[in-house]
Amino acid sequence: MNTGTFSITWGEFLALVDVERLEHYRAVGNSQSQEVGFMAVAAEFGSGQVLWSMLWFFLFFIWIWLLFTVFGDIVRAKSLSGWGKALWTVGIIFLPYLGVFLYLIVNGSDMSRRDEEAARASEEAVQAYIRDAAGTQSAADELSKLAALHESGALSDAEYAQAKNRAVNG
Repeated sequence: MNTGTFSITWGEFLALVDVERLEHYRAVGNSQSQEVGFMAVAAEFGSGQVLWSMLWFFLFFIWIWLLFTVFGDIVRAKSLSGWGKALWTVGIIFLPYLGVFLYLIVNGSDMSRRDEEAARASEEAVQAYIRDAAGTQSAADELSKLAALHESGALSDAEYAQAKNRAVNG
């Protein structure tokens, strides 16, 4: 009669115990189940796998950033017609790597030019807002307002000359 001996190594026993303990904690709903699950995953990850995971996450993040940059450039490109924008978008969706790299090769210099124009326009808008909020005007604006006041008769010749001198000389 075969009694069927059961042999198990110490490592296998510990693995079984951890799995059973994890299942017990999940069934009970204890917060330690998350800790045990994390420890099991952490035990499988070596430092090399952590570095690889960080590298892949970084590459994935760069890829997403590149997609947003290219789609943003497609939308604001005035040189592309609506059909051109649609074709580039469809090409990038269906052939993402090829589409993005082709777009960068074909329109790379235009992208930088559009970025420079957008930065310049943004800076001019900020400067105009600051001038408007601070109430400061350029000398030309002030002189045109003074001329309008002088022509309407609100300023005499002497007042106009004095205000004009103050506007020009600061």
